[in-house]
Amino acid sequence: MTWLHALILSIVEGLTEFLPVSSTGHMILTEGIMGMKNTPFHQAFIVNIQFGAILSVVVLYWKRFFQTWNFYFKLFVAFLPAAFFGLLLNKYIEELLQSVYVVAVMLILGGIVLVFVDKWFQNPSKNQEVTYKKALTIGFFQVIAMVPGVSRSAATIIGGMTQKLTRKTAAEFSFFLAVPTMFAASGYELMKNYKAISTDDIGLLVFGNVVAFIVALFAIKSFINYLTRHGFKMFGYYRIIVGVIILALYFLGVNLTIS
Repeated sequence: MTWLHALILSIVEGLTEFLPVSSTGHMILTEGIMGMKNTPFHQAFIVNIQFGAILSVVVLYWKRFFQTWNFYFKLFVAFLPAAFFGLLLNKYIEELLQSVYVVAVMLILGGIVLVFVDKWFQNPSKNQEVTYKKALTIGFFQVIAMVPGVSRSAATIIGGMTQKLTRKTAAEFSFFLAVPTMFAASGYELMKNYKAISTDDIGLLVFGNVVAFIVALFAIKSFINYLTRHGFKMFGYYRIIVGVIILALYFLGVNLTIS
């Protein structure tokens, strides 16, 4: 992996991790275009730079992370479904990650949902408290995002909107939930791949995390502002376009998987 590879991958991670566009789909497309090799360090790098993205949420919302214990208990309740099904279905999820076709189809289907989702949930409740029941429901929506191409952010935000949360409240809770979820998933994968990281690679990892952190800061702030004013429709159209491109390349025989 070169420094240019690290820069591009980290920018893609920072931009897409918290947007409802599927960071997995964009990573697959980016890696395929750059013709990257599936080395142990590459896998470790992809996992590790998520910590930079996670840190951006903590920094942006640091005051919210020093609230009552209820805040942490609700995050824990929302995290439980993904923890349970993630461990149960880990083998199948890893197999799906190798399928460019699945990613492309889910990008398109998810895009269609986002085009119409604002019309489906037009009357949020005046009470915007995230109760334990709402947190658990959002947690089950997060399980859907285990299918590559669905988008964890899209699934959890829509889950929040089904509970009559506003787009902004649902998006912010989605960001908060990303912290324990991504930390657990990244930590688990990192434990499996830590031997692939040599002392010579530390610089690339630090660089990647810094880039992902900075880009994610701007992505989150811009997303909240845009979402509050305009909704999901443009993200839906964008997903459909990206999904169609990946699907077209797939049927044309272009290899987008890393080997």
